[in-house]
Amino acid sequence: MLMKRYIIFLFLISFPFIVISQTGTIRGLVYDEVFEPAMGASILVTNSDFYAVSDINGLFIIPDLPFGTYELHVSYIGYKLSIVEITVSSKNTDMLKIYLEEESTQLDNINLNAEREEKKNEVNISVLKLTSKTINQLPSIGGEPDVAQFLQVLPGVVFTGDQGGQLYIRGGAPIHNKVLLDGMTIYSPFHSIGFFSVFDTDLIKKVDVYTGGFGAQYGGRISSIMDIQTRDGNKKELSGKLSANTFASKILLEGPIFKSSENDISNSFILSVKKSYLDKTSESFYSYISDDGLPYSFSDFYGKLSFFSQNGSKVNIYGFGFNDNVNYIDLTNLGWLTYGFGSNILLIPSSAKMLVEGKISYTKYDIFQEDFGSPRDNSTIDGFNLGLDFSYFISQKHRLKYGVEVLGYTTKLNFRNSIGTLIDPEDHSTEFAGYFTYKYNNTRFIIDPSIRIQNYTSLGETSVEPRLGVKYNLTENIRVKGSFGIFSQNLMSTSSERDVVNLFSGFLSSTTSLPESFQGEQIESALQKSTHYIAGLEYDINNNLDFNIEGYIKDFSQLIAENKNQIFEDESEFEDEPDYMKKEFIVEKGLATGVDFLIKYVTDKINIWTVYSFGIVEREDELQTYFPHYDRRHNFNLLLSYKLNILTLKNLEFSIRWNYGSGFPFTKTQAYYEEINFSNGSDINNLNGDLGIIYSDLNSGRLPDYHRLDVSIKHKIVFNQFGDLEWALGITNLYNRENIFYYDRVQAVRINQLPIIPSFGINWIF
Repeated sequence: MLMKRYIIFLFLISFPFIVISQTGTIRGLVYDEVFEPAMGASILVTNSDFYAVSDINGLFIIPDLPFGTYELHVSYIGYKLSIVEITVSSKNTDMLKIYLEEESTQLDNINLNAEREEKKNEVNISVLKLTSKTINQLPSIGGEPDVAQFLQVLPGVVFTGDQGGQLYIRGGAPIHNKVLLDGMTIYSPFHSIGFFSVFDTDLIKKVDVYTGGFGAQYGGRISSIMDIQTRDGNKKELSGKLSANTFASKILLEGPIFKSSENDISNSFILSVKKSYLDKTSESFYSYISDDGLPYSFSDFYGKLSFFSQNGSKVNIYGFGFNDNVNYIDLTNLGWLTYGFGSNILLIPSSAKMLVEGKISYTKYDIFQEDFGSPRDNSTIDGFNLGLDFSYFISQKHRLKYGVEVLGYTTKLNFRNSIGTLIDPEDHSTEFAGYFTYKYNNTRFIIDPSIRIQNYTSLGETSVEPRLGVKYNLTENIRVKGSFGIFSQNLMSTSSERDVVNLFSGFLSSTTSLPESFQGEQIESALQKSTHYIAGLEYDINNNLDFNIEGYIKDFSQLIAENKNQIFEDESEFEDEPDYMKKEFIVEKGLATGVDFLIKYVTDKINIWTVYSFGIVEREDELQTYFPHYDRRHNFNLLLSYKLNILTLKNLEFSIRWNYGSGFPFTKTQAYYEEINFSNGSDINNLNGDLGIIYSDLNSGRLPDYHRLDVSIKHKIVFNQFGDLEWALGITNLYNRENIFYYDRVQAVRINQLPIIPSFGINWIF
């Protein structure tokens, strides 16, 4: 009797777990016609609320499905609907592989749009997700669309010039933006001529641009993140692309390392090499710009090997090398070289509702600048990055992600500031971080809390950084969202946010040359810090038209910058002088506020982006409140791409982009005078002085407005046996607007940005 009661008791306490255990997990991989992972494919379990969207690896996991037989509908734009029947039981632990067939499908006929589904089920605030297809819809300069050009279209992004200009994202300086390429940190992502980045568009799988409020999986920067992932090489056959235009030439090769059999994924490689010759061709094609041509040259290299297992796990090994040089004769010569290598892994454990991702990489960046008649400045930063991430799919409503990251780097700097003080520190830094994120989704309400703990070993400081993202689906088409986060970083730059042109940007990880106090309060941390507050609304007006609005506040509670107010050396004879007049670096604070609008209209033939941003950026040091040189109040972009497929005009694409921006701040000149040095003992009656300038208040003036129109037309000729031939004609600054870059007040010369520049390119795709 006792034994019987014991058995009944065990059954009763075990019953809930027995019931719970009667569920299983569908794990699968979706591939396109060349066995490339189909990122963003929609997987629906018919007659249920279960769904998934494949990630960058083509992977999807649908957990917590009751045992039974189901029908999966897999849809992907440009491919036939794939219907798969699967039985969920305790025995089905194999990885499901789905191979899609290409089809000329009109976008309007796709019943399920993966991007729309993601909007409903992810917070996705202050993030723009781009693909190579999106980037290619921009007018091409030199026949090659580039991510550097598309970033300038995005809400909240301000670009300061075609020659040596920089990107500023919602009030953050370039040093406050982290750029990742397959997990590797890229310290100089843009070439000196602002049309081109170091990234080959044909390599890009996706670009996630977080303009603020990013999650705890990212750290070490206080403004924004740009996360670029490259695609794998062609696993089916050898293919490639040869390109030549008036700016540069490129070769891209990809293919299987060994030929794959039917429905078998082989290992693959992909390689891209790009070399510019603008400094040579501009003497002929663009001689009207300068007698000496355009002094820019660069080269880019990227290679990747991908190895796959039968269950979908994979290992990537990659390496890159980028360099840049600009030589203004009798003025300045600048060059930089960056290279790196690394590996990332994806592990999919058998019969588990989780995946493991790991990365390890090394990068190095060297830059020098030598002004005519001045000492040479140079800077080096190199280091490693190691990370491990775990994603766990608890159920359709609950997901966890957590991980650890270790960074170590060395900075060397040899740099003279505005008063000639030599700054030459060498620092070794190590950072340890751990993070935890949780996502809850009950179809209407989505909450994504996370926390990052970042330890800066060299400073002996630990930063605890809570972050939160929320979204509420008011209706099927209208959603409200918001986010909050605390951010920190250690890395600093010698670039001053008061200067319009910053060709040289040196790096250092920490400094002891800081004031002891700021605005009467003791400085207790050497970190730069910010807090983000963001709110927004999404409205899907119809199947093709989307509207998004976001307002933001970025409170930069502590910034560290080169001290432009320094007039004394930091030595004992000046110990009575205020710190903010003798320290090499100063502490500032800042505030960036604004609102961004984005309207997108997308069909199979037309792609229209309308972007308007209003922003105010303020900085405050010990002496004054001022507007930094990139404080552009109004910025408007119109992007239109139109495809023609009629009669002989098949595969013809026309693109335009018009940009308007209100004027940047600048410091006015009040007067000139002769500045005589009385300390050299010369006869002052026969002494010629230097030119002295009396300035008005810092950045109290405004430059004229900026606007520019770019157009391009592309045509692809299809040769089934020999590949495709594509030609592209582009014109930058079509109506030759004279946009001011800056004013050389010593020479009394206005320096304009680039005039009208036509370009032509031809590509052979095989």
